[in-house]
Amino acid sequence: MSEFLLKALPLAGLFSVQHKRFEDDRGQFARLFCEGSLSAFGEPFHIRQINHSCTRLRGSVRGLHYQNSNAPEAKLVTCLRGEVWDVAVDLRPDSETFLHWHAEHLKAGDGRSLLIPAGFAHGFQTLTDDAELLYLHSADYAPEHEGGLSVNDPRLAIAWPLPVNNLAVRDASHSLLDEHFSGVRL
Repeated sequence: MSEFLLKALPLAGLFSVQHKRFEDDRGQFARLFCEGSLSAFGEPFHIRQINHSCTRLRGSVRGLHYQNSNAPEAKLVTCLRGEVWDVAVDLRPDSETFLHWHAEHLKAGDGRSLLIPAGFAHGFQTLTDDAELLYLHSADYAPEHEGGLSVNDPRLAIAWPLPVNNLAVRDASHSLLDEHFSGVRL
């Protein structure tokens, strides 16, 4: 029996991952990653990098970041403390859901993660103070191949649950999408 239940979400390749928890009087145990069990993702997911973020203020938004076709990466995102509204945007130009977004409410202790394939932008808004995320990446960070989308782009029309605040200077400077944006070809 698998230690995960993968639920396909409305954007092809995007999955909610429910981790099977084992509990007894000592507490609980859950496997957060197993390469073999995530084979339903469609491609091998080799961990190349692990990142941890802590965002202090409720309503803060981080993102929307992506790696272009020269350095594509998939991510497995898990909330360790607090709550976030985690957003993935499909940037694959040949996809039927190109420039569509989907969000999942991730909460510490809910046993869920978001599995985001290569070719997507990712960002989140904190729904509580002191929210912590753990990200598993399938590729090394390549700053020369990084891109970003404006979190307030009207073409995306992301319905953030709280007013957007506390954006990093870099995130606030992302341009709006125009007719020249060609997406991420994999």
